Amino acid sequence: MTLTLTGHSVFPAAPGPVVLVILDGVGIGPLDEGNAWHLARTPVLDRLMHEPVRGTLRAHGPAVGLPSEDDLGNSEVGHNALGAGRIFDQGSKLVTQSISSGRMFEGETWRWLMEAPTLHLIGLWSDGNVHSHIDHVYALINQALTSGLKVRLHLLLDGRDVPPTSALDYIEPLEARIAHWRQSGHDVAIASGGGRMRVTMDRYEADWSMVELGWKTHVMGQGRRFPSASEAIKSFRAEAPGIDDQNLPAFVIADVDDSQRPAGPILDGDSVVLFNFRGDRAIELSRAFDTPVGMLSQFVRERLPEVRFAGMMQYDGDLKIPKRYLVEPPVIEKTVGEYLARSGKRQLAISETQKFGHVTYFFNGNNSEPFDRELERYVEIPSDNVDFSERPWMKAAEIVDRCLTELDAFKPDFVRLNLANGDMVGHTGRLLSGIIAMEAVDLSLGRLLAGIRRRGGTAVVLADHGNCEEMAERDKKSGKLKQNADGSLVIRTSHTTNPVPCIIVGPGAGTLYRWDAPADAGLSNVAATCLELLGFSAPEGFRPSLIAPV
Repeated sequence: MTLTLTGHSVFPAAPGPVVLVILDGVGIGPLDEGNAWHLARTPVLDRLMHEPVRGTLRAHGPAVGLPSEDDLGNSEVGHNALGAGRIFDQGSKLVTQSISSGRMFEGETWRWLMEAPTLHLIGLWSDGNVHSHIDHVYALINQALTSGLKVRLHLLLDGRDVPPTSALDYIEPLEARIAHWRQSGHDVAIASGGGRMRVTMDRYEADWSMVELGWKTHVMGQGRRFPSASEAIKSFRAEAPGIDDQNLPAFVIADVDDSQRPAGPILDGDSVVLFNFRGDRAIELSRAFDTPVGMLSQFVRERLPEVRFAGMMQYDGDLKIPKRYLVEPPVIEKTVGEYLARSGKRQLAISETQKFGHVTYFFNGNNSEPFDRELERYVEIPSDNVDFSERPWMKAAEIVDRCLTELDAFKPDFVRLNLANGDMVGHTGRLLSGIIAMEAVDLSLGRLLAGIRRRGGTAVVLADHGNCEEMAERDKKSGKLKQNADGSLVIRTSHTTNPVPCIIVGPGAGTLYRWDAPADAGLSNVAATCLELLGFSAPEGFRPSLIAPV
C-alpha cells in the first residue's frame, strides 16, 4: 500500500519542525472561581489567546466518535481523532450497537464464555461512558442469566468521570436489582471492588502494584471483608472523611450463606469478562489473565486459574491483548503518522508515562509500534508514582528539556508532545493544585515555544478535551457553582464538554495563512492542518484544514 504525500500547491514547508503541543485537559470554560486556568498566572497562554491564527475546536461527543453531545471528551478518542484526521465510531458506540443488534451474543466468543458455570464481570461501575457504561453490563448480566450462569461482579468505583462521591448512587440500585434477581432464583452477587485509582486500573505500567492488589482482591478473594458493597463504601467514608470514590480501598464481599468465605473468587473453569471498552487501563489486567504461568514478571500470581477470559474489546491490536474479545475495535488506518513515515519524514512523540500511550498508541490509530523505526523516535519521561495533587508540576519541565534536545539531535520534521498536568491534576479535584499545574504548564510552554521559534519551527497548541477549567460542580438549572454546607465548592473531577483552544504560532501565521475553520471544526481537522504546515496536501478523506492562504 502506497501512502505517500503530495506537495501543497500554495503552502511551502515550514522552515523548521511542526510541533503539535497537546495541553491535556485544558478546555475553555466559564471564567469563575472553579476554573484553574482562569485563576492561574498564565502570561504565555494569555498572549497566545490573542495570536492572529487561533480558534476553538470541538473535543467531545460526535466530534470524536462518541454517541451524543452529552458524552465527555477523553484523551483516548481525542488522540485518535488528532492522529486519524477523520472521525471514527468509538468504543462506547460500537459496544452499544453490538448489544442492540444482538451481534455480541451471537458471536463465537460469547458462546464460548457461556460454556462455564460462572461468569465474572470486572470493570468500572459507572455511566461516565469513558471507560465503560453500566447499561452494557446490565445487558451482559441479563444475557448470562438467560443462559443459566451464575454471575459475580468485581466493580471498580469511579469518582472521576462522574461526581467524586457518587458511588452509592450506582451501587445501591444494583444491590436492589440483585435482590430481585435472587428472589427470581438467579445467583448473582457483587464479589469485590475498590477505587479505580487504588485497585486494578493502572495504565502504561506506571504502578503494577495496583494490578497485583486487584488480582488478590478479584481472583483470590483476599482482603478486608464486608457484607455488601454499600457497607464497604460507607465504612471507608466514615474512616476517612472526605475521601473520594476513585481512592477507596479494595474490598471483598462475604458469601451470603457463609460469611467466612468470599462471595466470588475466580476459579478454574469460570468465565471472565473485563467489561471496560477503553484500552489504556484494561491492558495490564488482560495480560495478567492471558500470560502463561511463569511468564509474567511484574508480580507473582499466587494462583492462575484456568478460565475463559475475554475483554469487551481488543485493547491492543498490535500485541493482541487480550486474545479473545466481544466487540471489534475501530479500524483506524492511514493516520497522519503513517503517511509521514511513508513519505520519509522524521517524527518525535514525547510525553511522560501517564500520556505516553496517547501520543503513540492512540495517535497511531490504536497501534503501539512505529511505522518506521528509523524515522520515528518515541520518548517516555517516567511519571512520578504519587498523587498528582502533591506534584502538580509533574514532568512538564523534563519533557520540554528532552524535546528541545531531540529537536537538535534527531531533527524531526513533526513532533507530537503532551503535557498532562491539566488533566491528571484536574482529576484530583484539588483546585489549588490545578492552579499550580496550569502555571507549571505555562512556564514550560513558554520555554518550548521560544525553542521552537529559535529553530524556525511552527507550534500548533491545543488541548484534547477539557478538565481543569471546571474543577467545581455546577447546578444544571441555575448554572451557578455548587457549594458544600461550609461554603466550599463541590469538587468536580471529570472531563468536560467544553471546546478547546487551538493556536498556531510560526513564521507564516497571519501573513502566509489565516484561521479558516469549518463551522463544525473539531480535533479531527488538525491532521490536515499539520500536513499543510509541513508543505503537503491532505490525503483524500481527511477532514478539512483549519487554515487558508491569506
